[in-house]
Formats: sequence, C-alpha cells, structure tokens
Amino acid sequence: MNKLGFVKLKTLVINLILLAVLAGLAFLGYLMIKERKLFINEWFVGNGLKGVDISSYQGEVDMKSLSNQGIRFVYMKATEGINHVDERFAANWKNIKDTNMAAGAYHFFSFESGGEAQADKYIEVVGSLDGRLLPAVDVEMYGKFAENPPEKGEVTKQLKIFMAVMEDKYKVKPMIYAQKDVYDKYLRDDFSDYPIWARNVYFPVYLEFGGDWTIWQYKDRGELSGYKGDEKYIDFDVLNPGKSLEDLMVKKD
Repeated sequence: MNKLGFVKLKTLVINLILLAVLAGLAFLGYLMIKERKLFINEWFVGNGLKGVDISSYQGEVDMKSLSNQGIRFVYMKATEGINHVDERFAANWKNIKDTNMAAGAYHFFSFESGGEAQADKYIEVVGSLDGRLLPAVDVEMYGKFAENPPEKGEVTKQLKIFMAVMEDKYKVKPMIYAQKDVYDKYLRDDFSDYPIWARNVYFPVYLEFGGDWTIWQYKDRGELSGYKGDEKYIDFDVLNPGKSLEDLMVKKD
C-alpha cells in the first residue's frame, strides 16, 4: 500500500471510530431520557406560562406555595368514570381561590362506562366553571387496556356523547389530554377540532404535534414544595406561547 492509500485508510478508520462513538453517545442519551435520568424537555419549554396537574396522589396541597414558585395554572382531577370522585378535589377547588392561579378540573375517561353518565358525574361534582379553565378529559390506556386497547368505534361513540353533554352544559369545547399514540388511534379523525393537552415527557411536543397544541405536559417527575401526599413527584405543564390563559377561560354558564 502506498503512502496516499495508507492516509486514506487511516482517515476512514478514524471517521468510523468517531461515528461509532457518536452513535454510542446518542444511544446512551436515549436510554437516559427513557429512564428519566435526563430531562431534555426543560430545554424547550421556553418562557411559556407554567402549570401543574394534581390529584389525591399529591395529598394536601398548599396552593399559595405553588403560586410563589411561579406556577400560573393548576388542573386538578375531579372525577373518573361514573363512581369515583377524587378525594382532594373539593379542597383543592376551594383553596385555589385564594391565589392568582387559574384553575381547571379534568375527568379521567373510563372505557367501561357510558359517555353521558360520565359527563353527568363531572357536572354534578364540578358544577359551574364560570371564570375557570376549560373542562378537560383525560383519555389514556389504563389497567388491562394498556395491553388490550379497546376498539376505536365504541370509544369514539362514547367520547362523542361525553363531549356533546359537556358542550351543552358549558358552551365550550372541552380539552382532550392524550399522548400521540392514543391521539392517532382514537382522536385524530373525529376530535381534531378540540384543543389538545398533549403528553410527551420524553421529547419536545413539537416533534409530534408541531404547534397544534394548547397545553403540553412535559415532565411527570417534577418536584416542588407545598404538597404532602404519597407521591413525591408532580406533573409539569406549559401553556402554548401562542395562547393566553384568558383564551381558556369559560364564560358564565
């Protein structure tokens, strides 16, 4: 092999080694993200208004403490299915009135109950949303449905009924919380005109939804002071910078 050929071979080997190192680092970074050891989403949330979503898992919540830490809005679990009421909802709903944070209530949608009965339960528990944020419904795979997702037709049918009852009551389109796989399977065809509360705690929401989202749940292992529940973590959310909290406010019902 002449000198020129040796130099080319040496350069090729060096480049291959560098590529292998970069690929290894990229894969390591991916594993760290998936294992919640690296939270890159915090680099992309920018200056959007920050919020949290809570349930009884956070226990007693000091709303003033959350407000003092820069939180501007709180979505709290109200109901699930047709029988479950979050045990901390009433206190959370009342206590947030003493702060400058906006408040919203969400319903966890059950695949085992009718849409009308679920909407009626939410309305019974939450009541008026005058001056509060849009009602929200959490659509996600849970329990046995994580391994065996329900058929789209029945989910769509019952969710449409749920939405119709809610819209008739509150005169607004409820916001839907979902991650991309659920959105694509159940929601894209029939609910694309509803505001989306997008979940992606691994990577920037822009990669999946572009700018077409209202709220982004960007971290599910946030930590703040001011709550005393069994769960040490709290979900972090951010409002789309192209929107304001006033855009999400419900008028008098």
